[in-house]
Amino acid sequence: MRKTLIALAFLPLLAAPPAEAAPALRWTTPCPDYGMTPSPTAGLECATLRVPLDYAHPDRTIELTLSRHAGTPGKRRGVLLMNPGGPGSPGLAMPAQLRQRLGDSGLPDAYDVIGFDPRGTASSTLVTCGMTTPEERGAVLGPYADGPADVAATAVRARAVAEKCGRASTKDLLPHMTTANTARDLDRIREALGEKKISYYGLSYGSYLGAAYASMFPGRTDRIVLDSVLGPHGLDVRANQRFAEGFDDRFPDFAAWAAQRDDVYHLGRTPAAVTARFFELAAVRGPEFRSDTWNGLYDDAFFPDVAREWAGTARAAAGPLDGDNRAALQLQVLCNDADWPEQVGYYRHAVERERARHPMFGPAAANVNPCAFWPVERAEPPVRVGGPGPANILLVQNLRDPATPLSGARETRAAFGARARMVTVDAGGHGVFTRENACGNEAVLGYLRDGVFPAADGSCRSGR
Repeated sequence: MRKTLIALAFLPLLAAPPAEAAPALRWTTPCPDYGMTPSPTAGLECATLRVPLDYAHPDRTIELTLSRHAGTPGKRRGVLLMNPGGPGSPGLAMPAQLRQRLGDSGLPDAYDVIGFDPRGTASSTLVTCGMTTPEERGAVLGPYADGPADVAATAVRARAVAEKCGRASTKDLLPHMTTANTARDLDRIREALGEKKISYYGLSYGSYLGAAYASMFPGRTDRIVLDSVLGPHGLDVRANQRFAEGFDDRFPDFAAWAAQRDDVYHLGRTPAAVTARFFELAAVRGPEFRSDTWNGLYDDAFFPDVAREWAGTARAAAGPLDGDNRAALQLQVLCNDADWPEQVGYYRHAVERERARHPMFGPAAANVNPCAFWPVERAEPPVRVGGPGPANILLVQNLRDPATPLSGARETRAAFGARARMVTVDAGGHGVFTRENACGNEAVLGYLRDGVFPAADGSCRSGR
């Protein structure tokens, strides 16, 4: 079952400082394989690009690693950059995944498909917080708090993690791990590719990165697709609290699925019985049970693992990339991007408020995390999503997403106004494109491949 991780000078957000002509990229093989067999980047070319660590003082640079699946001569119309979210998730494999899933669709022929490991991540110049335990690496969310004493205990651990980040060997990089700087990196990639405009597909946090790029560099955007859309303020304290809203939206899908299979898993013959079983098990198993269940709601394919874990016959396992680097970059971007409340009393109040609103997961989503004790101040204001620009932003959103609920997508849709359209899908889970809903897939394909931008917002029915 998938584990989800989910200072100094003010910079203008509308543009990066002028840059010298970007050097030509040197594409080579093989690409980094992240220690996996078979390699998830097989068949791709890779290159490196130096970008400023701090765009206000561009003398010091860091390295980005890029991947490419070249488009078909005669069919190629431009470049398509892709980001899988996180933050902290590496993206080199995305062009290969697109080719594997939609190789016959014509989309990979139409673009040079570009993946990249964002600043701070994996094969690019990476960051660390020196986190050695799963509890430290999971400190960005939860655990579920039963009362004020749990919030206080969590605050002690969260402060220790923040202090570790401030003392880590890459602490000098820490203030510059932001969505705004990653968006500026996207524009440096565009320059290095020799393109006037780029198309973009971003999932989850990648939707916020794409929204930031489209807001900061609107004239340099071609076709933009934001999938499973965060609100216009990114992964701030409100977005964290919305995880509980997403849990409530999505859990009935699992409850109905499990009830239909009571003869296999024995979790309850009705959705109400499955829901009651959740609370019974949570009281015995503790906070990790709730978090593991939430992770399992990301995809229907995870439901059997969730059911087996409830039955005590399986345990969630971390993936090969779920280490310190991923968690450190996630924390650094989240804490640098937004103004997090710093008083533990705020979180005590929020936990009790969310317990009343969302008892299944609210006290986890509202609990204190290391951002409350972050060792550096924000280098610049958060990106202001929206503003003038071309009408070229397509949002696609499941109605029952456990991580990026519909309410946040609606706010981002409103922020872009006439620049955007949104297609909602009557489905649960995290991610629309390349999933089972043919209508949702066709909306994205029709736009990226064929240029069909919807005249108005639309919807897709379940199973279509």
